[in-house]
Amino acid sequence: MIDAGIYRGVTDFAWAQHWLSGVAIAVAEYGVFLVVPVILALLWRARHHGADRLAVAMWVPLSMALAFAADTALKSLFAEVRPCRVVAGVHTLLPCDPPTDYAFPSNHTVLVAAFAAAMFLVNRRWGRWAAVFAVVIGISRVYVGAHYPHDVLAGLVVGGVIGLLGTFARAPLAKLLERTVPALVRG
Repeated sequence: MIDAGIYRGVTDFAWAQHWLSGVAIAVAEYGVFLVVPVILALLWRARHHGADRLAVAMWVPLSMALAFAADTALKSLFAEVRPCRVVAGVHTLLPCDPPTDYAFPSNHTVLVAAFAAAMFLVNRRWGRWAAVFAVVIGISRVYVGAHYPHDVLAGLVVGGVIGLLGTFARAPLAKLLERTVPALVRG
């Protein structure tokens, strides 16, 4: 792989930084779940502020679901073996996933990138913070040894594009909400 050297450099550095291992593992493995309370709060706040605002809020979890589906399809299509199984002698902070759990693209990164891009549609300032969060999650996935850097970059692109599709989904979703739950979406 073209970025195997970068991968090895990052994982060697991570292996030598024992003081950071626990935090890195927690972020890499469980950081994606931090979006759940944000999404719940976002939906709660938007529930009585009109169909358009509710549609934008609903797009955040919908984009993540679509991103997960796209990631699953891409993983099956490319079937890239995890770098911890390919790069000889590498030390990772996490145990290597099974051979059939493919690496490309990083699903954690795809999910948080979709979240971040969709959050830009909700609020630009929140979207900027979410983008920083997505980058941190992506870096953590390489840091713990789960992915090559290109897996993370692809995850950022795939998730970001899907999240931004909310620009086009907003109006149809708002119309659907107005027809199906009019009492909920009245401003």
